[in-house]
Amino acid sequence: MDDQRKSVRIAAVADLHMTEDGAKSYKDLFAEISSVADVLVIAGDLTDLGKPKEAELLASDLRHCTVPTVAVLGNHDHESGQVEDVCRVLTDAGVKLLNGQAAEVAGVGFVGVKGFAGGFGRHMLGSFGEAAIKAMVAESVEESMRLENAMRQVRSDRSLVILHYAPIAETVAGEPLEIYPFLGSSRLAETIDRFRVDAVVHGHAHRGSYEGRTPGGAPVYNVAAHIEKPTGKPYALLEL
Repeated sequence: MDDQRKSVRIAAVADLHMTEDGAKSYKDLFAEISSVADVLVIAGDLTDLGKPKEAELLASDLRHCTVPTVAVLGNHDHESGQVEDVCRVLTDAGVKLLNGQAAEVAGVGFVGVKGFAGGFGRHMLGSFGEAAIKAMVAESVEESMRLENAMRQVRSDRSLVILHYAPIAETVAGEPLEIYPFLGSSRLAETIDRFRVDAVVHGHAHRGSYEGRTPGGAPVYNVAAHIEKPTGKPYALLEL
């Protein structure tokens, strides 16, 4: 059986929020994941405040991960305005950071964008009124277009979409209703449903729900470390 047809086990987690005070360690978690999965996926917020020092500490812990790591950044990774430095540290550590690209690992096409806010369904924010509102909607549309362009790069017969922001409301259920518009956007799901996708993972909604589906039926998993999962672990284990 060739590599394209082997079952691939993917451990997916998000919102690790590594801090620069050294209070958190993921060495044991990454070592455990290496023993049960073929690929590690991190769906954003790798750092707490987007500081290079935080990225360096996470990169150090990732030395204990012996399987390929694929990730996207989250909103926290942008907080200090040092995104380029954070990316450099992580990519130097071997992390395949996706930002509007696709990458094939172990026969699976991984597609990654951060995504953005905007709300869900008929309550989704429209481009009307103040320039600030239009700019927010434009950013949401831009992220969806980046996702679509990346999806067109996939050549594998299996694919997994990695987001930080949620594409559906179902997996943010449990969060206060007032903040739903800031947790994701249905525009991402509209893009996903134009393609054949085996699974979607995201983070960002720490008090959300584990599992849902896009209107087109693609399975969606909220893999924020805080979410209860079938594994009983901070990470989800998906098999494609």
